[in-house]
Amino acid sequence: MLVKRVATSGFGQRIDLPRREERYENVRRPAIKQYLFFILFLTLCCCEVAVAQLRLPHMLTSHMVLQRDSPIHIWGWASYSADVSISFHDQLTEVRADDLGRFSAWLPSQHQGGPYSLSVTSKGEKIVLSDVLMGDVWLASGQSNMEFPLQGWTGAPLKNAVTELAEATHPLIRLLHVARQSSSYPLEDVHGEWTSCAPATAASFSAVAYFFAREVSEREQVPIGIIDSTWGGTSADAWMSMDTLSHDANLLPAFQARAAFSNLVSEGALRRERADKSRSVGKPEPASAFYPEPSFEASHQPAFLYNGMIAPLLPLQLKGILWYQGESNADENTAPFYFTLFSALIRDWRHQFRNEELPFLFTQISSFHSSGDGWPIVRDSQRRALALRNTAMAVTLDVGEASNVHPADKQSVGHRLALTALATVYARAIHFSGPTFYKATIENSAIRVWFSHAEDLHLSPDFAGGFEIAGKDGRFVAARPTVEGSSVLLESDAVMSPQFARYGWTSVVDSFVLNADELPASTFTTAP
Repeated sequence: MLVKRVATSGFGQRIDLPRREERYENVRRPAIKQYLFFILFLTLCCCEVAVAQLRLPHMLTSHMVLQRDSPIHIWGWASYSADVSISFHDQLTEVRADDLGRFSAWLPSQHQGGPYSLSVTSKGEKIVLSDVLMGDVWLASGQSNMEFPLQGWTGAPLKNAVTELAEATHPLIRLLHVARQSSSYPLEDVHGEWTSCAPATAASFSAVAYFFAREVSEREQVPIGIIDSTWGGTSADAWMSMDTLSHDANLLPAFQARAAFSNLVSEGALRRERADKSRSVGKPEPASAFYPEPSFEASHQPAFLYNGMIAPLLPLQLKGILWYQGESNADENTAPFYFTLFSALIRDWRHQFRNEELPFLFTQISSFHSSGDGWPIVRDSQRRALALRNTAMAVTLDVGEASNVHPADKQSVGHRLALTALATVYARAIHFSGPTFYKATIENSAIRVWFSHAEDLHLSPDFAGGFEIAGKDGRFVAARPTVEGSSVLLESDAVMSPQFARYGWTSVVDSFVLNADELPASTFTTAP
């Protein structure tokens, strides 16, 4: 018979000693746990062996478009040092994965065509991609006006949205919508996959990118793969690589701006905490200005969006890039720095994509009511970036809305970007630009500004002003414009010796300089 034993501690406390069975259980339970853990470990190891090692990135899926007339790049992951075979359109190549399991293969270029199948095989595993087209691949990026979807947003509708969505079936257009992700280091993959363009898939896709792809595909009769990698409310430095940001002292203001933004986030968090406490005790909330949410911080850090949403795309072969951003850099602190930042971004992406001639087409930010001079400074900075080769700009001053930072007319934006591509990338003999300022000459008490792309140069019927001139003191006053051929003569009784001229130097522009195609001129200034 087992008897429960009792002992006394050194402090005079009564201690019940366990029975033999209890002592045995105390010993056996840890052993059983270790045994079960070991079995579980073996099971997981076996499962891990069974899990497929062969994998392709999300940029390579069925329904994708590969860049025609360029070497075809296929990459992914397999077992360590495994042989990998890639077959595409009667072509076969074999490569070996490295000691981290990564493989990279190149196939000879192909002309436009498809649909084809692509297969990747390694160690008994096989991935087959179907409905692959050879065409042109364009990357669309930027902030909210590029992100703005075909179905519109609540409070910000798209013009003719119902009709546009109903007619959004285009088998030759393929869409890759990159999900938002930020990172402190460059990532290797994105979330999302290629889909054929249809109302259901196009609804949440960039409207500007869609309208661009639709027009180019129809006019060139070529498959278009369009990638939507966008994030609203973001600044240009978040989309640049840290390699570029950290190696150019001229870009240090980007970090200063981020420090100021971080301080605003911190201040806002404290003010929201104070407001919550006031509400909890029934007191009125203290008045507070707008402060960015803490969640904004990840999407505003320098290089974070480049790392998460651009770096994974670098192995792709592209036809060109579409860019629509600048509103978030239009404050008084960052606007004067935008030309340096934007020019560096263009050079950065070309370097990272290993194509120094990669076409970079961008939209100039539109009219919107904002205090200060930030908006015209950004617009002029974008105009000045045209000095970089293989760039073109779509001007949208005339389709903006003074009270809506997300204007409804995205069709005109996509159309004008398509014009720039058709003329500069596809070499079509078409007019694609509004009047573009290129020089100014002083003529006695007047100053003459000259434009290229100025066929039938004229002012809008309701032209109410927009030209200004200034003397050496830099004080601008309204000027009387007289159109003469491809130039405009500017005069003012208040400035007898003009030195500088500018146009559209307000956040909202409602009087336009136009050419024969009714395309508007850009904001510009000749002042340093």
